[in-house]
Amino acid sequence: MSSGIQGKVVVITGASSGIGEATARHLAAHGAKVVLGARRAERLNSLVAEIVDAGGDAVAIATDVTRAEEVTRLVDTAAETFSRVDVLINNAGVMPLSNLESLKVAEWNQMIDVNIKGVLHGIAAVIPQTKFAVRAICEGLRQEVKAYNIRTTILSPGAVKTELLDHISDEAVKSTNSDYVAKVGIPADSYARMAAFAISQPDDVDVNEIIFRPTAQTL
Repeated sequence: MSSGIQGKVVVITGASSGIGEATARHLAAHGAKVVLGARRAERLNSLVAEIVDAGGDAVAIATDVTRAEEVTRLVDTAAETFSRVDVLINNAGVMPLSNLESLKVAEWNQMIDVNIKGVLHGIAAVIPQTKFAVRAICEGLRQEVKAYNIRTTILSPGAVKTELLDHISDEAVKSTNSDYVAKVGIPADSYARMAAFAISQPDDVDVNEIIFRPTAQTL
């Protein structure tokens, strides 16, 4: 698998924990040059030090994906450090679940800003003038950039054990979801392996979408 990953420059948002952290560690171990963005600079720097100490290539910059200029700076850092960007993993996300009747509008706006606008900011930073929203974005992107031999992959995980549930402020909803994920969730490394699989394919194979869930997940 490493032969398809070795030397590729991979930008990862939300890289300070969970899926992003596991993917950064996994891809770096297989020879990718990882460029990491997240809001928690201290955790990012610790991860970079770990990867570099293990013989890998990694740089990091504090990044809030709700700010387009910060995502652009992250991508620019990748280009300046490693001369190019081969892969963008738009991973940053929040999940402050609550019942609709709770009317937590501020949390809804936060999810839109991070989970949708953050994805758009990432795409805009590497390929200007892309428009649409998450699966439709990637399908439109796939069609637009195919002529340039750029491949796109949607990774759609089921229940994964990460810190994502920490964003839920409704204690009842948080407890229910936490119990469920603790029971059936798979480790973040599972996502990392799927990302590695997609990235490692030969140039004539374009993996457009991978949907994967815990075997025990029923929802």
